[in-house]
Amino acid sequence: MNLPKLITDLVEAQNSHDAAAYSSRFSENAEVFDEGKNHIGRTAIQKWIENSNQQYQATLKPISYKEAEKGSVFTAEISGTFPGSPVILNFNLVLQQGLIQSLKITG
Repeated sequence: MNLPKLITDLVEAQNSHDAAAYSSRFSENAEVFDEGKNHIGRTAIQKWIENSNQQYQATLKPISYKEAEKGSVFTAEISGTFPGSPVILNFNLVLQQGLIQSLKITG
């Protein structure tokens, strides 16, 4: 599968549980929506992914990537220490100037 470098870097950061590298893929004022909560700004995103990594130890296995007019959808199998693992989730992305501006994680 041919993934953009930004997505490949995001997957590598997640799979190595490197919260700083993960959050560096987002713009300063980016927004993440996951598990019913918004996380706004790179600092909040780094804290969110640090907590998520500690709690779930999740890893991503890419399934597909589609670009659309209003954003992109990256689909991955997520494995970790959570009930029902593994699950398939969609990462709905809005990219701007080579960074993630918005990420909404959906089932």
